[in-house]
Amino acid sequence: MSALSTLPFLKPIHLRCPRSSPGGQRRHTLPASEFRCLSPEDAISVFEIEREAFISVSGDCPLHLDEIRHFLNLCPELSLGWFEEGRLVAFIIGSLWDQDRLSQAALTLHKPQGTVVHIHVLAVHRTFRQQGKGSILMWRYLQYLRCLPFARRALLMCEDFLVPFYQKCGFEALGPCEVTVGDLAFIEMQHPVRGHAFMRRNSGC
Repeated sequence: MSALSTLPFLKPIHLRCPRSSPGGQRRHTLPASEFRCLSPEDAISVFEIEREAFISVSGDCPLHLDEIRHFLNLCPELSLGWFEEGRLVAFIIGSLWDQDRLSQAALTLHKPQGTVVHIHVLAVHRTFRQQGKGSILMWRYLQYLRCLPFARRALLMCEDFLVPFYQKCGFEALGPCEVTVGDLAFIEMQHPVRGHAFMRRNSGC
């Protein structure tokens, strides 16, 4: 059994009972709500959600399709998708970084020996927004990171208007990020990730 399957917050959540067919036998149904790490096969669904979420706001995507495939091949364990009855409704993609602050290279590189998780993107499908799903997914992702022995901090960069959202998720602003994308400037934010031993004692990891 993989370590990921033993984590309680990645197990399916059954929100409603399977319905019975007219003959009295229960039909097979997908889990009503499921959290799992993404795979390269999820890349197109990820990109479709991301493209709709970001292009209308900033004119560009944090990750393009080839970059999504790149990270889901290199470090799928640093991603997390929320599926409703088999359909992707929200996701996070991360990679490892090995410096205190993000630089332009962090946009495309995965540093396997790093201890900083760079959160590239969080996006929610348009029909599932304004339901608190982004906050819930980020909470689950941070709980998951706390069970990874190499993870020490999480870093992300966001535009000014998103700073209050991430502050509510427990992130603190570090100041302007040196990374720029076109005319866009960002605030860099961090969240501490506790050590593996602490979480193993206190949360069943």
